[in-house]
Amino acid sequence: MKYKFLIVLTSFFFFLNSCSKEDETVANTLDVPVANSATDINDTGFKAKWNYVSNAQTYLLDISTTADFKTLLPNYNSKPVSDLSEVVAGLNGATQYFYRVRAKKDSEISGYSNIISIITTGTSNIPEDPTFLKVKANKLQNPFFVGMAVKSDQLISGSKYDVILKNEFSSISAEYEMKMNPISVSSGVYNWTAADKIVAYGNTNGINVHGHALVWHVTVPTWLANFSGSDEEFAAEVKKYITDVVTHYAGKVKSWDVVNEALDDNNGGMRNTIFLKRMGPNYVKDCFKWARDAANAAGDKNLLLFYNDYATSTNIPKQDKMFSIIDDLKANNLIDGVGYQMHNTYLSPTKAQIETDLNRAVGKGLKIHISELDIQVNPANDISTFTNERKLIQKEKYKEIVKIYNALPAVNKYSITIWGMKDNESWIPYSTDLNHVGNDWPLLYDSNFNIKSAHTGFLEGLD
Repeated sequence: MKYKFLIVLTSFFFFLNSCSKEDETVANTLDVPVANSATDINDTGFKAKWNYVSNAQTYLLDISTTADFKTLLPNYNSKPVSDLSEVVAGLNGATQYFYRVRAKKDSEISGYSNIISIITTGTSNIPEDPTFLKVKANKLQNPFFVGMAVKSDQLISGSKYDVILKNEFSSISAEYEMKMNPISVSSGVYNWTAADKIVAYGNTNGINVHGHALVWHVTVPTWLANFSGSDEEFAAEVKKYITDVVTHYAGKVKSWDVVNEALDDNNGGMRNTIFLKRMGPNYVKDCFKWARDAANAAGDKNLLLFYNDYATSTNIPKQDKMFSIIDDLKANNLIDGVGYQMHNTYLSPTKAQIETDLNRAVGKGLKIHISELDIQVNPANDISTFTNERKLIQKEKYKEIVKIYNALPAVNKYSITIWGMKDNESWIPYSTDLNHVGNDWPLLYDSNFNIKSAHTGFLEGLD
């Protein structure tokens, strides 16, 4: 009994000793520092800051030009710092940097802190990449069209628009002049002048022409909006218009947005348009059938038909409704692709949201057209000038969406179309539709036709 007591006592002693050592180890473990936002940001540097860590003797500072820290600056690769801040110098202007920090005591080093992003002020000394967009896109293993929305009065030989279009773009879409209202004067009477000029420009210069759009509730001509005939007669007028336009451009226009924005933003249903009211819930299918029949009758067996809409990456009920309509069209061999407008902001949608949306179309074997791309940098009107920070964020968002698109299977690629050439001519600034109250800079070129960082971002997305 005596020996048993000694054994138990000895075991208990070792247990207490073991716990004591474990407690000591825990007590000596360094906390992970918390990095704070940088201050004193200027053209060539900034002040990095972080919180105090108990028992830390020094801190190790990393600074990188990439968020994954694969490219560390030579002088800031685990640089020892004894204070709670460090004045960083010798950087480039208008450039994005990232920093993180660890605590150190003797040979013990903590985990990494959170990552802080900084963009220096001033002007970057790195010039934008002048490579032409379509030249780089055409060299891809699976190339696709690079498109631009145009107006007929821009298409003057030798103009800056003309030079840029021929150098940079392999596809064009009419921004407005191929919609119903500009073309349809009255029943069976058409003004083809502007639309013909756009189509002829593309055909003459070897540039793909995408037709936009046969049916859109915003561009209903007055004579049709006030049509006093029966609903059946109204539908017959829409059929005649679609048939005549598709026939007129057979073999010249390679694809059409047949119906544009038929879906409601709020309830996952159909938008309450004149077409829905007068033609019923199957009007989208009817329009696609009339377009397909007209193309076939004209001998245009290769015409591609698209449904085109916006904000489906973030509005899931709308996305679901779109694909329910598409499923029916696909089952009847009436649709070839989906046009995703992508009037995005620098904040939304996310990469994952875009990929999920596009992959639904991929799964259905459809071609994908990013059809009206622009990226707002001032949706909340919180800046009065185009800051370096927003320039670089916009560049990364263009790069992100091009990379997403470029990664699609070859059979699903059609085109990425930018919705306008110059910032000062974009539809976005002061848009009442968007409730956009201030200026913006959403495109690839500034008001003087100079390429922006966004243009470089597009090119980098092709890598």
